[in-house]
Amino acid sequence: MAEPRVCVSIVTYNSQRYIRRCLEAVWNQEGVHPDVVVVDNASTDGTLKTLAEFRGRIRLIRNSRNEGFASAQNRAIRASPASWILALNPDALLTPGFLSKMLEAAELDSRAGAICGKLLSIGPGFEPLAEPLLDSTGIYVTPAMRHFDRGWHEPDRGQYQKTEYVFGASGAAALYRRAMIEDISIDGEFFDSDFFSYREDADVAWRAQLLGWRCIYTPDAVACHVRTVSPQNRRSLPATINMHSVKNRFLLRIKNLTSGLWRRYWLPMTMRDAVVIGGCLLVEPASLCAFWHLARCLRNAVSRRRTVLSRRTVSDQDLAQWFSFQPVGLPVSVPISVESGKDIVLSSQTAV
Repeated sequence: MAEPRVCVSIVTYNSQRYIRRCLEAVWNQEGVHPDVVVVDNASTDGTLKTLAEFRGRIRLIRNSRNEGFASAQNRAIRASPASWILALNPDALLTPGFLSKMLEAAELDSRAGAICGKLLSIGPGFEPLAEPLLDSTGIYVTPAMRHFDRGWHEPDRGQYQKTEYVFGASGAAALYRRAMIEDISIDGEFFDSDFFSYREDADVAWRAQLLGWRCIYTPDAVACHVRTVSPQNRRSLPATINMHSVKNRFLLRIKNLTSGLWRRYWLPMTMRDAVVIGGCLLVEPASLCAFWHLARCLRNAVSRRRTVLSRRTVSDQDLAQWFSFQPVGLPVSVPISVESGKDIVLSSQTAV
């Protein structure tokens, strides 16, 4: 039997509300018959009962405890030999042509290690919104070291209708090339398990950029996503999620920030750090333990940083093009240099 071209890897944790429709949409894909691996992080609702309905169509890995999104995704990735991995959230709903359109975009560049499509916002329970709003068209990073989804909560009026290079893909529905997964993994991990949950997709994107891989955004591949974690609803989120968000903000930088970028952006970075630390002290004291958890991760983070930076192929000048307070995109028709900043043309949506 030929190896599957695409594996859809899904991590569930009390995902009963979404998982049936998510899987049905996966099996409704046109032109692609995916291998589907689901890792359940010790759900206590009816998730496992729903997954049992798909016996014979999915491979289910059951964890005895919630080991986090990153570690569980790594289990799913290792379980399949597929040359492409679609990391998919259970609260994401693919349109029928999503996978085939993503694979078409991948043919544009052999160094494209990640592909992302146009994610539209959808209400809880996959309820359509009155007005189409964007959820993500790829991610970008600001000079203050905050990462955002391009276009989040903007009305979809065609402003992101160009196929472009972007910094990275949102982990809600990101297609990764196996060759890139193997190239940038450290100690057998693609997603860093120290992140547990949140910002692990930005860590992968930054690491991939350092090692010369690219990410393509294609507006032709469309999916819907129920986003439960955003800066706007922070106060309604579980304390654990907010704690990991704080911890991972600093962990992301410890692992990937180069000295050249620090010299460029130390002021906005430091100002934002002051806001984060002040917020923990005055508004969100439950997140102060993030710094204790960060200290526990420090040794691993420094070791992994050394591994990546010893192999980096991209200059600080090239990396700097991705850091902006406005969404960044580069035309796919223009090759991106990995040695110098020359001959790089920015699209009209780019501000650096």
